[in-house]
Amino acid sequence: MPLGPNLRVETSPFHMERSFMKIHLRQIPPGGTLHVEGVEDAGFLELEEADAHACSPLEYELDVGLSGGGLFATGRLSVCVRLRCVACLDEFETTLSVDPFALQKELDGRESVDLTEEVREDIHLALPAHPRCDAEGKKTCPARFSQAPGDASQPPGDAPWGVLDGLKTEKRQK
Repeated sequence: MPLGPNLRVETSPFHMERSFMKIHLRQIPPGGTLHVEGVEDAGFLELEEADAHACSPLEYELDVGLSGGGLFATGRLSVCVRLRCVACLDEFETTLSVDPFALQKELDGRESVDLTEEVREDIHLALPAHPRCDAEGKKTCPARFSQAPGDASQPPGDAPWGVLDGLKTEKRQK
C-alpha cells in the first residue's frame, strides 16, 4: 500500500492475527473483578486443524481481575463441535466445555490484554484425542469389530498357543 513517494507498508499473513477476546484493563475495578459474558463467532478457534468444526458460536462467562502485576481470568467456555467417530467414521455433534477455565497472564504495559490464544488453546485441549460417537452414552456406535484371538469369549482349550502348552521341553546337559 503506497503511503508516499518512497514509503510502502508490506502486509504479511503472519502478522494478520485476529483477536476476539480483548480485555481493557481500565474496565476492571480496582481490587475487584470484571464479569464478561457473551458469544463469539467460533472461527477464531481454528478447529479445522484438529479435524473438527464448530456448530455454534463460542459461549463464555469470565470473571477477570488484576493481581500481583498480572491478570487472572476464571470462568467457563463452551462450544458445540462436529467430530468424526474413530470407529464408524460417522460425524456427530457434541458440546465441548472448559469448566473451570482459569489463567494467569503477566501484564506487559499495554492497556488491553488479549485472551484469544489462551481460549483457543484450552478449547483445543478439550477436544478428545479419539472421538467416539457413543462416548456420552446417548448412542450406540454402529461399528462392530470381531473378537480378537484370546478373548474371554473364546473357550480356553481353543487358544492358538494351546498346542505349545502341551510340548514337553527337556533340559539339555552339556
